[in-house]
Amino acid sequence: MKALSAGFKLIVPMKKMISRAALGLISLFVLPVSLFAQNGAIKQVKLTNFDLQSSALVTADGVEISTTKYKSPVYWMPVKVPSTVLTGLVANHIYPDPYQGLNNMLIPDASDQFNKEYNLEQYSHLPNDPNPWKKPYWYRTSFKVPAGDKGRHFQLIFKGINYRAAVWVNGKQITDSTQMVGMFADYNLDITGAINAGGENALAVKIYPLDYPGYPAKEQLKALGPFYENGGPTGDIGKNVTMLCSVGWDWIPPVRDRNIGIWQPVYLRTTGAVTIGRPKLVTNLPNLPDTSVAKLFLNLTLSNHSGTANAGKLLVSIKPENFTGMPVQFSQNVTVAANGASLVNLDPAKISQLVIRQPHLWWPNGYGRANLYRIRLQYADAGGIADDTTFVFGIRTVSSKATMVGKFTRREFYVNGKRVHLNGGAWVPDMMVNRDSVRYDYEMHLCRNANVNLVRIWGGGVTPPDAFWNAADKYGEMVWSDFWITGDTQGEFKGSPDWPLEGNVFNKNVKSTIYRIRNHPSLLVWTGGNEGHARKELYDAMRDDIISLDGTRPYIPSSSGFAKLPAGWKGSWPDDQPSGVYSGGPYQWEDPKAYYKKADAGGDWVFKDETGLPSQPPYTTLAKTIPNLVWDTKLPFPLNDSWGYHDAATGAARYDLYNSEMVKRYGKPTSIVNFSDKMQLMNAVGYQGIFEAAGHKLTETGGVMLWKLNAALPSVVWQIYDWYLEPNAGYYALQNAVEPLHIQFNQNDSTVAIINRMHHATGMLTAKAEIYDIDSKRLNAFTIDHIGLADEGTQEVIKLKNALTGAKGVSFVVLNLTNTAGRTVSHNVYWMAPGNDLTALNDMPATKVDVKVLKAEKGVAENKWTMQFTNNTGKLAFFVRPQLMKNGEEVMPSYWTSSYFTLAPHESMTVSVSAPIAKLGSVTPMVLVEGWNLEKQVIGLGVK
Repeated sequence: MKALSAGFKLIVPMKKMISRAALGLISLFVLPVSLFAQNGAIKQVKLTNFDLQSSALVTADGVEISTTKYKSPVYWMPVKVPSTVLTGLVANHIYPDPYQGLNNMLIPDASDQFNKEYNLEQYSHLPNDPNPWKKPYWYRTSFKVPAGDKGRHFQLIFKGINYRAAVWVNGKQITDSTQMVGMFADYNLDITGAINAGGENALAVKIYPLDYPGYPAKEQLKALGPFYENGGPTGDIGKNVTMLCSVGWDWIPPVRDRNIGIWQPVYLRTTGAVTIGRPKLVTNLPNLPDTSVAKLFLNLTLSNHSGTANAGKLLVSIKPENFTGMPVQFSQNVTVAANGASLVNLDPAKISQLVIRQPHLWWPNGYGRANLYRIRLQYADAGGIADDTTFVFGIRTVSSKATMVGKFTRREFYVNGKRVHLNGGAWVPDMMVNRDSVRYDYEMHLCRNANVNLVRIWGGGVTPPDAFWNAADKYGEMVWSDFWITGDTQGEFKGSPDWPLEGNVFNKNVKSTIYRIRNHPSLLVWTGGNEGHARKELYDAMRDDIISLDGTRPYIPSSSGFAKLPAGWKGSWPDDQPSGVYSGGPYQWEDPKAYYKKADAGGDWVFKDETGLPSQPPYTTLAKTIPNLVWDTKLPFPLNDSWGYHDAATGAARYDLYNSEMVKRYGKPTSIVNFSDKMQLMNAVGYQGIFEAAGHKLTETGGVMLWKLNAALPSVVWQIYDWYLEPNAGYYALQNAVEPLHIQFNQNDSTVAIINRMHHATGMLTAKAEIYDIDSKRLNAFTIDHIGLADEGTQEVIKLKNALTGAKGVSFVVLNLTNTAGRTVSHNVYWMAPGNDLTALNDMPATKVDVKVLKAEKGVAENKWTMQFTNNTGKLAFFVRPQLMKNGEEVMPSYWTSSYFTLAPHESMTVSVSAPIAKLGSVTPMVLVEGWNLEKQVIGLGVK
C-alpha cells in the first residue's frame, strides 16, 4: 500500500464515537502524521504463475500436490491466472483458438450428448476421456514468504472460481467443494496455520466442473440457419449458479468447458492480527435540491484473529482522487475482543469530518464530471499497522420513480436529485471471460465517447470483476446490474423455476456480490434477473439482501415488464411498483419512421430496455471475423457458413431482412468492400432512428437501451463496436443522437427539433436546415434565430414537409445548430428518397476534403489530435470516415469525436481523436481519410 504524503494535514475530530458498548472504551484524538505514513508488513501479492493439469492424468491427492517437494510424473502446462481451463489449454496449443473461424467445432463440449451429435469426442486431448471436462482440473503454484512475516495473519483471496473448488496449502486442506461453490462469490480463506514463513510454500486448487453442464442448442453452422434456442433446448444450464450463456445463446456459441477454472485473480494477503472487513460507505445529500452539503456514513467490521484482546486505532483518511482539494483525516481508539469481531459505525452526526461541504459530486456521463474520492482505512496497534485498505468512491445519490402512462408503468431514475435519461445498452461477457483491466478501461472509454451513460449487466452473463466497476466509476457510466436469472433457464420461457437447484449457493453468491460492488458510484440499480424471476424464496432473499446489505439504490424485479410477478410478491424497492421497463425489441432493422411511431404511441417505449439491429462491423475488421470471405453463391451476398457461426444465423429472418433491405435501398453490392460500406449506411440510419425517436419524447420516456453494446467474440451482429474495438457507423450515429445539445429531423412528420439533455439552459441558439439534391444543388434553406430551452426538453423549430413534398430522387437534409458566438454546437445530416430508392448514391461524383491539423497534444496515457475537415468544393462530401493508422493498420481503440459524417459544399467541421499511448508506441500515426465519394488521402500527424 502506498504511504500517504508526510505533509498530510490533520483536522481535529470530535470527542465521541458511537457503538461504545460493542467496541469498548473509544475516543477520538489527533494522530501523528508518521503513523499514517507507516506501512508495516501489509502486503497483497497477486499469484499469477500456475501450472494446470487434468485430474484424469494426475493420481496424487491435494495433500501431496500441495507440498513443496511434489514431483509430477506427467507434464503440467503453465498458465497465467486468471485463466479458465480452456483458455489455458488454448494458450498451450492443445486446442485451436475458438474465437476464430469454425475452430470451436474442433473442441469437445461438456455435454456428452452434444459431442455424439457432432462427433466432437474425437478431438479430446485426454486419451481415455472423450469428454475432457467431466473430471476436475488442478491448478498449482508455489510462493515464498519472508521469515520476517512469521506471526502475521495470512489470507488467500479468490475473487472468482467456476464452479466448485477445494484448496490445499502445504499439505493442509483449507476448504472443500461444498463450501467453495458458485461463479460469483469471492472467497477469503485463513491460511495462517498452514504458512511456512521463511521458506517455500505450495498451493493446490482443485477445480470441479459444473454440476450440470447443460445441453446446447443446435450449432449455427449455416449462414441463415434456424432460430437459436437460447440457453439450449431445455435451459438446464440454469441448474447452476454460473454464466448461463456459456451453454450458447443467439450471439455466442457454447463455451466448450463452460468457463470452469480460476476466472478472477488470486491474492495472498499478509496483515497483522486485526483485519478490516466489508466496509460500507454511504453518501447522502440531505438537502436536495441543494447539494452544498454531503454526509458520509461508514461502517466496517474489525476482526481479531488472535487469542488476546487488541487495543488500537482506526485511522480514516479521505482525499480527492481526480481533482485537487483538501484531504480529511481522523482517527479513533478501538478495542476488539480476543477471537472476536466488532462492527464499527461512523456517523456524521458525531464525526464532523464526515460532513463534506461543497462536495465535488459524481455525475453520469453527459450530466457533469464523474468526480471521485479515495478513502483509506488503517488499523494500528502496538505492533504498527495491522491492516490497510483503500477504495475509490463518489459522492452522489440515486433514486427512482414509477409513473403510470396509459396501461404501462414507466420507470425514471434520478442522480443527485436530477432526472437522467438512460441511453446505452446491454453488456455481455467475453466468451472465455478473458477481459482484463486494460480492456475494461478501453471499453468504458468507448462507451463514454459514444455519449452512452448506461451499461446494463445482462443476467445471463457475469457480474464483472472489480476492474470493470473501477472503469465505470472513472468514465461516469451508470451500471444496471441484473442477477443471474433469465426467462430462458428459470421457467419464464423454458427451464424451471426450481432452478438453480441449490438455493443456498445462489444466496451466498448474491450476498458476496452485494458486499463486493456496493461502494461503486456507477452502480445505479439492482435487477432481479433478465426477463424472468427466481423462485419466491430466492427472490425474497435476494430482495431482502439488497435492502439490508445495501439499501442505497433502487431494486426492480426484472429487466422486462412483460415478466409479471405472481400475485402477492413484493415489487420494486422502495416503491413496491412494477419494474416499468420493457424488452421485446424490435431486434431487426427498422425504418426510422417506425421508431418514431413507436415512441409516439408510448406503450412499452415509455422505457425500452432492449431493442437493436444487426450491425455488421466495417470491412476493417470483417476479414478478421470471417477469415474465409468467399461468397457462397447459394446464399444472399456475400454470406457463407462462417457468417452463421459468427452470429448471422442468430435470427436468419432478421439478418436476411437487414441484407435485403440494404439491397433494396442502395442496390446490389459490387464487392465485399462495397457490401460492407452499404451495411454501414444501414447501421447509421438504424441507430439514428432508435435514439432520435426516444429523444423526440425525451421528457416522456425513461430511456432506451440496445441489445447490445459489445461482442462476446468476433461477431457480425448486435454491437456498436466489435470484439476488436472497432466502432461501426451506428456507434457514431448514436454518439451524435444523444449528444447533450442536439438538432434532429423527424422523418415521420418532417419536423426539425432541438433536444436539450442538460440540466441547464441552452442559451440563445440558431437552427439552420438546408436541402440538397443528389447533384449537391441547394434546393431550400431555412433559418430560425433566438430559440432555446431553459431546461431538459425538446422544441420543434422548423417544418420541412412542404419543402420536401414532391421531391424527386435523393434529398439530403443538412442541419446545423449554432450558439451566439457562431460556433456550431450540433451538426446532423439525413438522406432520403421517394420509395427509399437511394441507388443514385452509387453515382455520386467524386470529391475531396481538406484536412488541417489544428493541435497535437501528448498526454500521460493518451495522445490527442484536433483537426479541421473542410469541404472546399461544390459537391457534398458524403459519409466521411477518418481512421487513425499505424504501420498500415487502424489503431484500435481510437476515440473520435465524430466519424461517418457528411459535409455540405464549403462546410467545415472540427474533429478530435485520441488513442492510448500503449497502442501507439513510439510510432507517430497518420490519418487515413475515406468516404463514400472521396478520394482517399493520408494526413501526417505530429505531437508537440
